[in-house]
Amino acid sequence: MVMVAVLSLAAGTTMPVYAGGGKGESGTTATIVCVGQNQPAIQPETLEQGFVLVVEDRTGKADAASPIYLASNHVDWNAGAEKMRLTQRSDGRWQIDMPKASVSSRMAFKFTRGSWETVEINADLEDINNRVLSPVDVSKLKLGEKPVIELVIMHWADERSNASQDQMGESAGLEVTGTIRRLQVFGGGREEMMRELLVWLPPGYDEAANQNRRYPILYMQDGQNLFYRVPGLRAEWTMDETATQLIREGRIEPLIIVGIPHMGRERAVEYLPIPVLKGVEAKGQAYTTFVINEIVPRVERAFRVSHKAEDRAIGGSSFGAIIAMEIATRHTELFGKVLSESPSLGIKDGALQDYFSNVEHWPERMFLGMGDSEVGDGPGTAGKNAAYVRRLMELSEIVALPGKGDFQPMIMVGKGHHHEETAWAERLPSALEYLFPSD
Repeated sequence: MVMVAVLSLAAGTTMPVYAGGGKGESGTTATIVCVGQNQPAIQPETLEQGFVLVVEDRTGKADAASPIYLASNHVDWNAGAEKMRLTQRSDGRWQIDMPKASVSSRMAFKFTRGSWETVEINADLEDINNRVLSPVDVSKLKLGEKPVIELVIMHWADERSNASQDQMGESAGLEVTGTIRRLQVFGGGREEMMRELLVWLPPGYDEAANQNRRYPILYMQDGQNLFYRVPGLRAEWTMDETATQLIREGRIEPLIIVGIPHMGRERAVEYLPIPVLKGVEAKGQAYTTFVINEIVPRVERAFRVSHKAEDRAIGGSSFGAIIAMEIATRHTELFGKVLSESPSLGIKDGALQDYFSNVEHWPERMFLGMGDSEVGDGPGTAGKNAAYVRRLMELSEIVALPGKGDFQPMIMVGKGHHHEETAWAERLPSALEYLFPSD
């Protein structure tokens, strides 16, 4: 019998975007205003002819050396995807022509200047919720006309007086619950680049009584958002607080957690084992080699880690969950457990799900998490949300096949949970208790 749990958590909210006046500089366009209740309306991203975004940067910080990018769920929240770079116009504003969306979910987005450290913020220098586009009145469009939607950026995150994070989102003065050690490794996306692992140690690790103790370990992708909140993201996983509490309450065994930071613009490149995004080269196999040959040996030389596969887990969310499953299934001799949150199985008509259906062997223990509102709660999302959950259930059936995994993974579907850190943090206690139960 499949283990399924349902959580209750209020769904997140999104920030509406309002269209204004003005004329675009390219293509056949029409300016659109917010429509009334009785007017024919459609989401701009579903229009066959696409639409145009025109953006005013009130700060003037954006320039040729620091252009504006559109980061969205349609490009796996890549903060600096080249195809999402806006072009500066003669009037000083910035513009991007958007084609019809290649994915079915509603577009949620923010503007950056190439990284999450330079994401847009509001007039009070506070983080904003994800933008979404308001429906447009299609009756005002001529055949083939592109609507023009005008937006304003008030400030950027690097204007804050305490903005001191580097391109990987790691802060010099990291404040966490417990002990974090930093470990530098080279390689992955680009061999010449260094990344800094964040290694969280459990309570009592440095005590003399535990000097000969070896600990189970969890390697996590997207290490920037595990222990603190990165600018541009609404939340963090709160892994340090959660693990500390569960250990002290005796609900899980003490473990070491390693945050492996992604490389910003190359995140999708590293995390995809096969090509599923247009224009994105999939180097997941090279990243797998990097984790196995560089990260695991480096960490396990520096810390007292159990070398048993049943004590070693790997995890991630979204594309991070995809690469975690790739690594674990290719190296079951090393990883006996997987934490897979909101895996992006539906990309390119389920190509990733088809890919994993051919996996020969799965690790011995697996947590699969998903929200029942992954794409939000707006009109027309019910079918898409159901498809996300259905694909997760189908994956669990693949894992349970005789000769593949021969076990039923734990599945947790969060009620009202979206595709975001808040949801993953809410489900984290159950994941840790399942993967690292106390004796």
